[in-house]
Amino acid sequence: MTKTLPFLCLAALIPAAATAQTPAPTENSIVVTAQRSGAPMWTIDTPTGTIILVGEIRAIPETTPWQPDRLKDATAQASRVILGARPKISPGDVLRLIFSGSKFTKLPDKTVAPEYLTPEQWARLSALGTAHDEDYTRQSFLLTSFQMLRKELRFNRDTADEPADVVKKAADKADVPITRAATLRGEDIIDNLADAPPAAHIPCLTAAMDAVESGPDVVEQRGADWRRYDIPAVMANPLEQALGQCWPWADETLGTELRAIWVDNINAAQTQPGVTLAVVPLRVLAESDGVLDRLAAQGLDIAGPAWK
Repeated sequence: MTKTLPFLCLAALIPAAATAQTPAPTENSIVVTAQRSGAPMWTIDTPTGTIILVGEIRAIPETTPWQPDRLKDATAQASRVILGARPKISPGDVLRLIFSGSKFTKLPDKTVAPEYLTPEQWARLSALGTAHDEDYTRQSFLLTSFQMLRKELRFNRDTADEPADVVKKAADKADVPITRAATLRGEDIIDNLADAPPAAHIPCLTAAMDAVESGPDVVEQRGADWRRYDIPAVMANPLEQALGQCWPWADETLGTELRAIWVDNINAAQTQPGVTLAVVPLRVLAESDGVLDRLAAQGLDIAGPAWK
């Protein structure tokens, strides 16, 4: 009995020693881990903790050298996560979309594109249609815009992991609480899109034509500038301009609501203890009078890359 006592005492000390060698992560260490991922981000120190704002672009080219695993590690150590708005689509919404599909794919009342566009805009669109063997005469401008970006620029092909997906999976695995910036009703989204007149999508169409005419290099350049933290260059990229000019972000009602939601969520996070990690669309963060501008106007000290 007496011979085994020292071994029992030693065994009892091992867990305590192991705990002492792995201290709980500090707010600063979580920030550093997140920054090592390579994604552009901004931090705000609050009286109770720290907010990390990750500036996300969608469809990051797989050639962009960023490190998602490091963002996973930071997420697992965060106190909470905020992700983008999530649409709540019901079976009824799906049926409405099916039975009113022509509202979203065709111009209304058998009208044609030249009736809405200037002669110069129609000449550009017609030339692109001829070059790519497409007929855009009756097709809705929003569908045409996304079709051109997808088929001609192939911007959503051969992509890397995106920050929102990385953070969601890591938070789920580590049981970190996830808050959605908002839950949008599918009915409201469908009505908003169906009610928009064709003219509302002309800026989107024009920006999409600019992007296609700029050539496929803009896709890789956008990813490279994002990784280099050259935020003004990302915002000026023709592809990012096109995505920002299109629905829903360019919609006066829905786009304004989405931006206000993000400001409200980040303001609420300022009272929370620990580290809040939020993944926010970069265009919403860095645009003129965007989230970063509005937070800076509140007098908050925002650390991170220049955004304008």
